[in-house]
Amino acid sequence: MPPTLAETLMPDLQEMTTQPASSPVGKFIVLGLFGLAVGAFVFFDLKQYLSLEALKANRDSLLAYTDAHYTTAVAAFILLYCLQTAFSLPGAAIFTLAGGFLFGSFVGTVYVNIAATVGATLAFLAARYLLRDWVERKFGDRLGPIQDGFARNAFGYLMTLRLIPIFPFFLINLVSGLTRIRVGQYVLATALGIIPGSFVFANAGRQLGTINSLSEIASPRVLGAFALLGLLSLVPILYKKFAGKSA
Repeated sequence: MPPTLAETLMPDLQEMTTQPASSPVGKFIVLGLFGLAVGAFVFFDLKQYLSLEALKANRDSLLAYTDAHYTTAVAAFILLYCLQTAFSLPGAAIFTLAGGFLFGSFVGTVYVNIAATVGATLAFLAARYLLRDWVERKFGDRLGPIQDGFARNAFGYLMTLRLIPIFPFFLINLVSGLTRIRVGQYVLATALGIIPGSFVFANAGRQLGTINSLSEIASPRVLGAFALLGLLSLVPILYKKFAGKSA
């Protein structure tokens, strides 16, 4: 019986998924896009629009536009937030506050989650495409055991990093791209892990007029609760390790 088309193509498909393209031209294009994004952000001083003061000053006009053009406002919000995250630019907290302010605590959290997850995945894929081959060649022998250990428990580790607000969000996106975590695991752990923080900031956005500083939102009590959630996500990993040793 002759092999099916799927069986014939399977080796090629596996090779395509396990060996990503590493064309120098493609890498220069990706680097160029990052350079253009960062350069435009600095040159046009876009950071001035991503502050708590700017958001509060434009609250009425933003609400009016959202009420009049809801679908366009949602699309623009998700696109801009996604680009901000993908290019690792400042402003994630302000975008999340704006999401809650404009769309409500729960719906805003959904829009924030979609935008942040897609943007984080793009940053993750860019870092993997640009740097992972070099890291594997340069430090493969020394990092091999660490990479294997991380890959076996990648979902739990990434959930912990997302829940505990110690490391910057953009840094986790980029460093994760250098590991052997699967894309599906990365997307799921990111989407679930950012829900608590997204909801806290989106809910705070509903009381935008009473907020004078972002530090009022990320209070020690809130950060401690996130840390506890992150530690709880490590319990299954620790259990597997101790259970394996006792066996």
